[in-house]
Amino acid sequence: MANRKLGKPSDQRVALLRNQTTALLWNGKIITTETRAKEIRSIAEKLITLAVNEYQNSETVEKETYNEKGQIVKVEKQQDKPSKLHARRQIMAYLYDIPEPKKQDESKSDYKERTKDNRHPVVEKLFRELAPKYDARIKEGKKGGYTRITKLGPRRGDAAEMVVLELV
Repeated sequence: MANRKLGKPSDQRVALLRNQTTALLWNGKIITTETRAKEIRSIAEKLITLAVNEYQNSETVEKETYNEKGQIVKVEKQQDKPSKLHARRQIMAYLYDIPEPKKQDESKSDYKERTKDNRHPVVEKLFRELAPKYDARIKEGKKGGYTRITKLGPRRGDAAEMVVLELV
C-alpha cells in the first residue's frame, strides 16, 4: 500500500500515524496538518469498518465456575466468535493502549475496580460505542465516510494547511 512519506523515516511515520489514529478514535477529533489528516482518515475508516462488520458476532455460552462457597455454578457469559476475536486482535495490534482517565473525586481503589476488566479502552470504545452508531448510519444507506476534514487555514510559522479531523 503506497502512502505519503510525510517527511519522516518509516518507523517515525508509522508511530505518528498510529498515535494520531488512536487519539482520533479516543477523543473524536484532532487538529493536524492536511496531509497527515488524509493518511489518518484512510486508516481510521478501515478500522471502523472492521469493527462495524464484526461487533455483533458474539454468542452466549454457559460456563461452570466456582462461587464463594466452593460450589459449582453455571453462569451465562458473552463470548466473541472467532471472526470478531480476529478483528479485535487486528485492531489491538495497530492502536496504542491509552489508560482510562481517573475521575476527579475517585480513589485509587475505586479506579482499579472500575477499570479492572477493561484493559484496552480504545478498542472497547470502538466496538461498544462507535460500531453500533456507524452501523445504524449504514442502515440509512450511507456507507463509509465516518470522518470529516474541516480546513482551519495556514499554521503560523511554516504556513502548513491545518485541519480538524473529526468523527462524524
